[in-house]
Amino acid sequence: MEKNIKFDILSIVCIIVFCISMSPVTLQNDTFYTIKIGEYILDNGITYMDPFSWHENLSYTFPHWLYDVMIYAIFNVGGYLGIYISTIVFACILGIILYATNVKLNKNRLLSFLMTIGVIYLLGDFIAARAQLVTYILFTLTIYSIERFLSTKKKRYPLYLIIISIMIANLHVAVWPFYFVLYLPYIGEYIIACLQDSGKFIDKIKIRRYKNKLNKNIIDEKTREEITNKVLELEGKISQADERKNKRNAKAYKVEIVKNNNVKWLILIMLICVLTGLLTPLKDAPYTYLFKTMQGNTTQNINEHLPLVLIDNKEFLVFIVIFLIILMFTDTKIRLKDLFMIGGLLLLAFISRRQTSMFILLGSFTLVNLCARFINKYDPDGIKKVEEFMTTLLGKIIVISIIVILSYSNIKPDLDDKFVNEKSYPVEATKFIKENIDIQQMRLFNEYNYGSYLLLHDIPVFIDSRADLYSPEFNKGTSVFSDFMNISGISVYYEDKFESYGITHVIIKRNSKLNLLISRDDNYKELYKDDNFCVYERLNATK
Repeated sequence: MEKNIKFDILSIVCIIVFCISMSPVTLQNDTFYTIKIGEYILDNGITYMDPFSWHENLSYTFPHWLYDVMIYAIFNVGGYLGIYISTIVFACILGIILYATNVKLNKNRLLSFLMTIGVIYLLGDFIAARAQLVTYILFTLTIYSIERFLSTKKKRYPLYLIIISIMIANLHVAVWPFYFVLYLPYIGEYIIACLQDSGKFIDKIKIRRYKNKLNKNIIDEKTREEITNKVLELEGKISQADERKNKRNAKAYKVEIVKNNNVKWLILIMLICVLTGLLTPLKDAPYTYLFKTMQGNTTQNINEHLPLVLIDNKEFLVFIVIFLIILMFTDTKIRLKDLFMIGGLLLLAFISRRQTSMFILLGSFTLVNLCARFINKYDPDGIKKVEEFMTTLLGKIIVISIIVILSYSNIKPDLDDKFVNEKSYPVEATKFIKENIDIQQMRLFNEYNYGSYLLLHDIPVFIDSRADLYSPEFNKGTSVFSDFMNISGISVYYEDKFESYGITHVIIKRNSKLNLLISRDDNYKELYKDDNFCVYERLNATK
């Protein structure tokens, strides 16, 4: 017990150090609008209307309103530094919970520690001041609560699951439907196990019916004897069926099917959680938001929503290969619910590269389980010896040194990073606009990736990274997102679109295709230029 505690302390310290190194200093574009929306909600409440674009009467869902408020509160106290610290805190919480959950579910501290470090590394691109980081924590706790409920049936775990569902519906409504996907592998395995036992179920009904007859005194001795023999025959049949099932599972080459009757109650919990979508100020958004998003073309034009190309994601490819090696070239068995989980997550990952994070995060539990089974079968004492060595003074020095070296290698390229990257966001151009242009009369055309930075500084925008706001699925008749893609891609004549929108000014990156045309157009007067951005006045708009 004492050695386990020492190992846990060592692991948690190393995980915290590594998580700090993986937390980026530079903020992403979504963080900027998150801050501003949080401020707006505290001042005005959830109005269901967008206040930051100069397009009129756009309705807005406020899909992660609670997270927005939380981030603004942090920003209001600590500024960008406060947000950076909050990212570190959430990353550390995720790492610690991931380690603790793996230890609890798989009873292997060394593999849980190594897997946690690996998962945090692979999630590096997803660790940011965005609502998804909090939902990673909640999804990890969901798996923990489901597994613990199925093994113990303690009442507190259903309560945890209900609370988690409510939190996700308010923190990040877009991923709320995914919460229920996590239940499906358990339910699928239970249904198949029930189908296997369907014949036995019918025999049990017959036995119960016969026993009811035996309890009545209206039958004669001969009939009683016949019924008793039938009951014994059916019970023997059931016993033989159980033996055949046990032999079949023992001989099963790869997949184990386990029937857990607590899944019946898990289904009820899931149905209760479906109703928790009503416990949010977002009206019907928990039930409709994702569906509307998937209907539109925004996901086809945003990088993180595009289908996965394995050759472009080598780390993820390695993760999959490890799975395949264990499943194909060892005799390690996998639970059917784990196979369902891995298969479903992998399918989602291929549909949208954003879901690779879910595969890595939630698939880690299955991978640790498979590795633990394999090692326990062939070298059960090897893991214990390594864990014992790691808790010695020399072992601690070696482990901490390795983690420090890895952490430093992660953080070294980013030591000079600033909270706002001036190559990506128009810091100086924003100051120029606010000081020299009447922003209340201005209709500014800007690009998608830095619109959030502009609205943070109270400049009304043409578009920002809230893609759903500018799509017809959420605002009928709106084609802002499509028009932006066409304008920036030079697939339409920009002047025609600018005329239809009444554009008065343009802010654009110097290296963009559109700037090559506008910079040579006599209708556009250059007001400002730096190494990265240009600001133009559209002359005929003022006539």
